[in-house]
Amino acid sequence: MSGTASPPNRTPPPASSTVAAGRLLSLDALRGFDMFWILGADSLVQALGKVSDTGVAQAIASQLRHKAWEGFAFYDLIFPLFVFMVGISIVFSLEKIVNREGKLAAYRRILRRSVLLFAFGILYSGGVSQEWPNIRLMGVLNRIALCYLFAGFIYCHFRTKGIIGLGAALLIGYWALMCFVPVPGLGAGSFAPGANLANYLDKSYLPGRKYDGNWDPEGLLSTLPAIVTCLLGVLAGFLLKNDAVQPRRKVAYLIGGGLAGVLIGFLWGLQLPVIKKIWTSSYVLVAGGYSCALLGLFYLVIEVWECRGWAQPFVWIGMNSITIYLLDNVVNFERLAARFVGGDIKAFFDGAFGQGFGDLLVAAAGLALAFLVVHFLYRRRVFLRL
Repeated sequence: MSGTASPPNRTPPPASSTVAAGRLLSLDALRGFDMFWILGADSLVQALGKVSDTGVAQAIASQLRHKAWEGFAFYDLIFPLFVFMVGISIVFSLEKIVNREGKLAAYRRILRRSVLLFAFGILYSGGVSQEWPNIRLMGVLNRIALCYLFAGFIYCHFRTKGIIGLGAALLIGYWALMCFVPVPGLGAGSFAPGANLANYLDKSYLPGRKYDGNWDPEGLLSTLPAIVTCLLGVLAGFLLKNDAVQPRRKVAYLIGGGLAGVLIGFLWGLQLPVIKKIWTSSYVLVAGGYSCALLGLFYLVIEVWECRGWAQPFVWIGMNSITIYLLDNVVNFERLAARFVGGDIKAFFDGAFGQGFGDLLVAAAGLALAFLVVHFLYRRRVFLRL
């Protein structure tokens, strides 16, 4: 990773200058919004669910938990939304390299970033702190690295129609494999936990430690449809970079296309269940649709309506998203916050205000610590990049 820093007495440029300089502020803000939930906002909502036992509070809290297997909750959008935005970033970051230095230079950049990100993924999962085979090779950052690798190469050789064709082939091909290739001893067409082709291949061929015992939610076969999630981001990037399309029309395409993807995904889910843990093709369309629509909303508010002040804290996170993700793994802001407001302080809030208020205090303090770190990095103009 490399970093750049400005002199201490300089402040970062205003949001409008950032946009003018070539960054898409709405993308940075959306990336920060996505990471916001990982950094502690999920714990904050769960704590609110403990404070209030109303149906509304419990329903909101339930959206901040992954579905055990089938179905879709808001928390099941966090990971694919980030992969989707990686695809958008491919268009913005590689276009100039391809045009100025050629595809070979782009290949080198793609390979370097993928290898570094994959290595950080292994480090995030514990590195070599355990002896083999208790080392996890596939995880969140590892999947992002693989998606970036393949989507980056595809971007270098295909445009819109080709990418749509490849994406459709991967989704239909994955569906066919899952439906018609028999699992030894179980047969074909099962989507039950541990009884489907993706889980079987992980159990048989994925070395090292698996997150779910015999299989991994970021396993081998399910990487194929995950690449399509990244390619959907590439397509969105093409639209955002197209100066011939008016901004409001871009918003209409993003939101309209996103809602269509959600509808088609849930309809497909009647036959092919929407399952995050094996990244089913229907899940790709549902998550990609919501990602596209959410991008459209952020683009509308920030770029079209130019309402930017509210988004600044998300921009702080979004411009150092991988850094703060790795730092939270090492430091754990919520656990650090408990050193300041845990113990008797937490117990006092539970006793004085009601059960759950202590958890709420710890979660809020952890989130505040994370914001202090990203704000400090932003003020110092330190932006770490792979």
